[in-house]
Amino acid sequence: MDLVAYLKTQFILQLLIGFVFVVSGLIINLLQLCSCVIWPFNRQLYRRINCRLAYSLWSQLVMLLEWWSGTECTLYTDQATVDKFGKEHVIIILNHNYEIDFLCGWTICERYGVLGSSKVLAKHELLKVPLIGWTWYFLEIVFCRRKWEVDRETVFRGLERLRDYPECMWFLLYCEGTRFTEKKHQISMQVAESKGLPKLKYHLLPRTKGFTTTLQCLKGTVNAVYDVTLNFKGEKNPTLLGIISGQKYMADMRIRRFPVEEIPNEEAECAVWLHKLYQEKDALQEQYKKEGCFPGPTISPPRRPWALLNFLFWATLLLSPLVSFAWGVVISGSPLLIIGFILFLVVATVAMRRLIGVTQVNKTGSSYGDQNAKKQD
Repeated sequence: MDLVAYLKTQFILQLLIGFVFVVSGLIINLLQLCSCVIWPFNRQLYRRINCRLAYSLWSQLVMLLEWWSGTECTLYTDQATVDKFGKEHVIIILNHNYEIDFLCGWTICERYGVLGSSKVLAKHELLKVPLIGWTWYFLEIVFCRRKWEVDRETVFRGLERLRDYPECMWFLLYCEGTRFTEKKHQISMQVAESKGLPKLKYHLLPRTKGFTTTLQCLKGTVNAVYDVTLNFKGEKNPTLLGIISGQKYMADMRIRRFPVEEIPNEEAECAVWLHKLYQEKDALQEQYKKEGCFPGPTISPPRRPWALLNFLFWATLLLSPLVSFAWGVVISGSPLLIIGFILFLVVATVAMRRLIGVTQVNKTGSSYGDQNAKKQD
């Protein structure tokens, strides 16, 4: 292991990165709160400001993927599709199998200039998570409890509000509703059998209500649906902890573009279209497992420097006073100050672990398979 790789595994450096992310995130949340006074007078200005504030936070995570771990993302698609990236409102359908699938999606958003304006249909529990949920709240992210009778009005109102969004918007949907696990897959395939639907091998049965509702509400705003199927070379199962420790992964993403005009308008037919799409995604994963790649031409979009420069700005701003303070505590010899600083490090460590825990597959609690699972769609 070379020196750089060794340093990336050291917890003190990882803690400093976490400190920069957390403290800068709190500052950004405060700035977002202050920006709310603009909303009644100029909603579009408020949105543009918050897109850039969100970018300043999310790009730090993209920096970890692109610059810290050196993970590469290869796109399997045609140039005509790539030429439209960042130039239209779209809905993204991404398989939900990995802890860092959202990061792979974000790195493509960053490379095509839509990271700050990216959207997601998020579970309501995330609204309570500091930094993540708070930032999303100011970005007008649509939160749902995954119970349609409860979510109906909230989802419709939230989506309708986004119809005049001023920035190019990529709206990410995890149609499976929750991350893939073997237990959830078994339950999902029981549901598929009971409904007479073809069984899937690498995906859960998609929940069509979220997709059909989003498409219905944003029709006339979004131009296309991008289907993205993600996998990793070497059958790797990457984690956020692995990224923070500097582990490099090779991500492959098969991207297909479907103009909204080609997708049925009627809800039942649209649901059938989505189920067919997931059968095709399953076939793509089967091919990847056998051949180690997706079909079609490949494109490797270059990294942009902005995510790295943004992190260096926050690191310079926040670590200089921290180091000065820590040195002052050490030379003071005060037991009270030293104990207080140690407690601060412990709290920071716990906070960092909790934030990482939000992404971990075995920590993502879900009621999938209970009574509500039988009511999906």
